[in-house]
Amino acid sequence: MLNFLTNANNTPNTLSSLLPLGMLVIMFVAMYFLTIRPQKKAEKEANDMRNNLEIGDEITTIGGIVGKIVSIKEDTCVIETSKNGTKIRILKQAVRNVDVKAQDAQ
Repeated sequence: MLNFLTNANNTPNTLSSLLPLGMLVIMFVAMYFLTIRPQKKAEKEANDMRNNLEIGDEITTIGGIVGKIVSIKEDTCVIETSKNGTKIRILKQAVRNVDVKAQDAQ
């Protein structure tokens, strides 16, 4: 009988001890959907943009340099930054955004 009373008293304690664990799980799921998932989506979009660079695109780098793509290699591209023909070789990872696509410029 003593064993029955001990088990009966432990049941509410078990449920009340699972409540904080459940709240913790819910908080991790919410954090995933609010922070990690959007970050992964933005990284994927940035990689897609960098992989779809074309000659003639006008771009802006992370450092604020604006130029037009003259040539593209595997990991780098050469941009022309002025009418004088100043050319700079940059990494594709340094491209922040494409301002004007080559098809739109024509």
